[in-house]
Amino acid sequence: MKQLFSTTIAVALTLSAFAQKSDGTTKSLINAENEFEKSIAKIGDKDSYLEYSSANTLVFRPNPVNAKTFYGAQTKGMNEVSWEPNLARVSKSGDWGFTTGTYQVGKTDKKYGQYLSIWKAEGGKWKLAIDLGTESNKPLAKIADRFVEPKERIAPKTFINEKEIKAGKDVILTTEKTLNTFLKTHGIGAFGGFLTNDARLLFPGNEAIEGKGKVLSFLNGMIGKINLKTTGVDKAAGSDFAYTYGVATVDYKADLRESFNYVFVYEKAADASWNLIVQAFVPAER
Repeated sequence: MKQLFSTTIAVALTLSAFAQKSDGTTKSLINAENEFEKSIAKIGDKDSYLEYSSANTLVFRPNPVNAKTFYGAQTKGMNEVSWEPNLARVSKSGDWGFTTGTYQVGKTDKKYGQYLSIWKAEGGKWKLAIDLGTESNKPLAKIADRFVEPKERIAPKTFINEKEIKAGKDVILTTEKTLNTFLKTHGIGAFGGFLTNDARLLFPGNEAIEGKGKVLSFLNGMIGKINLKTTGVDKAAGSDFAYTYGVATVDYKADLRESFNYVFVYEKAADASWNLIVQAFVPAER
């Protein structure tokens, strides 16, 4: 029996590794995420997250914590969770991508929400880099899928040095610092100069908000002030996507202050500026 169990585990790990295979395409990323969901249904979230996470993966539960640490401490896995991606992009270097969509927890007392996952290729397999979910009402309408393949492919630099990596990250940090300064001097409308036309906002209690105009209308209607404190940043080797995470202090127009953990995904425009394509917020615990 013990030998049979060991053989079963070995086969499962082999299939999982195949399912996670990265070939630099958005299709392979969607396949990996779909297999990730199936894995949770079969063996629970604990073992699945341990398999699909790297040594540095962060999960927001709700504050950022190392995935191996968080799930390694769990005594029992949960498998009553499902999700459906409706937006996915991969860097032209094929080493970096993100997915976002809706999720559902439970079978009888159901809870709903929006999620954002950032993935990195590691050893030819897709591994989670960032994962978060923010609760919302039950989606009333299905968002059309947008699974976008890279328009061009480039080979990531194998021997990029630490100086080049730091310089690339500093550009993103400077962009977010500039955004934060403009938010202080020009108010919430400053987001308008940093959003892509098809930007998406994930904010607690709401369905995904899509489109620059709708995102600005939502933020302007609710928030008086916002201050961003960036704590982490990373950039794809293809220099077309990047992400940041940190803590946002929000002063609502209703005379209330609240803190959120945030993850922002940036896309590089044709004019070399960096613009927000996804903003995700989840309440921070103190």
